[in-house]
Amino acid sequence: MAAAVFAVDSGGVARRARTAGCAGGAETTPDLGGGGARGAMGAGCGKRSVYLMECVPLWGCAATRGRGAEMEDACAAVPRFADVPVRMLAGRRELDGLELDFDASALRLPAHLFGVYDGHGGSEVANYCQDRIHVVLREVLRTEMGLRDLKEVDVKEQWEKAFGDCFQRVDDEVSGKASRPMLNNGVGELRFEPVAADNVGSTAVVAVVCSSHVITANCGDSRVVLCRGKEPIALSIDHKPDRKDERARIEAAGGKVIDWNGYRVSGILAMSRSIGDRYLKPFLIPRPEITVVPRAKDDDCLILASDGLWDVMTNEEACKVARRQILMWYKNNDAPHPGEDDEPTVNLAAQAAADCLVRIALTKGSEDNITVIVVDLKPRKKLKGKS
Repeated sequence: MAAAVFAVDSGGVARRARTAGCAGGAETTPDLGGGGARGAMGAGCGKRSVYLMECVPLWGCAATRGRGAEMEDACAAVPRFADVPVRMLAGRRELDGLELDFDASALRLPAHLFGVYDGHGGSEVANYCQDRIHVVLREVLRTEMGLRDLKEVDVKEQWEKAFGDCFQRVDDEVSGKASRPMLNNGVGELRFEPVAADNVGSTAVVAVVCSSHVITANCGDSRVVLCRGKEPIALSIDHKPDRKDERARIEAAGGKVIDWNGYRVSGILAMSRSIGDRYLKPFLIPRPEITVVPRAKDDDCLILASDGLWDVMTNEEACKVARRQILMWYKNNDAPHPGEDDEPTVNLAAQAAADCLVRIALTKGSEDNITVIVVDLKPRKKLKGKS
């Protein structure tokens, strides 16, 4: 299955950047791509389990340079980027309750990754995150997490370990402390070389979506919000220097938070975590905060965006707009909704929602680059007329 990665060009328009192969799990592992798991589902379960289903990601991405001097944001949408061990989503007791005729703990669920990266000081680190975070996370899930004896380890702790290792690895590559793949005269090689100057960095907000859960990782002041039953649920908390716990951590490391046109680390940067920014370490760290949320029937959509949106819109406003735009698109257009076996792709309804959010942010006077991804989570297998 090909994985599509989307980027933002210099004019601020979301475009398809490249395609790359996205390999599945080991052949000996039951997964959702073959008939084994689906066949066992009918025999062992009266009700279809979320761990034996596959979700088709429906998303839209919009971005603009806006009033910024240059475009420093980047974004990525990578459907089926990895197969996640079900042991990272459910405990032994829950899996045993499925009553399957094979070891349910060996299941792997297809997962889809969405990310928004808001660069500062330049676009180099944001672009690097766009290219590398999903690749490194896939490697972590295949190797480190795949080989660990997870047993009854807390689900959130597993994801904190996976995302923590991923973000730290990317940060080390950006700073030149770890080798990274590069081309030299057309030949690939690993080199220890910084991605950019030491004052260039990026936020990173990432969502992994599968049939059973939404897992988010946030580092910086970009944000991800779940719209559930007309209500917004913040799945990340902005890393701002004046946050009580962040300020205490910075000062404990010997740094200062200075109110200089807003609270800033050392009077310079208005966020307390990022990837890159070597000149402000150890006060700035790349460690993400993780949220693991089971999916629910009344989940409408997921919004990931840079602070160019959140500076001028509340979580409530953004969710209301996105939900309304998706519903209006389906009301006004007779279009089949993708089924479980269809190809994951950009969805016109979610795209309309992302476009609308960007337009409203500009109208409200946003001064920054604006990047928005909307992921439609609502199953719409059968549309009743145009309602």
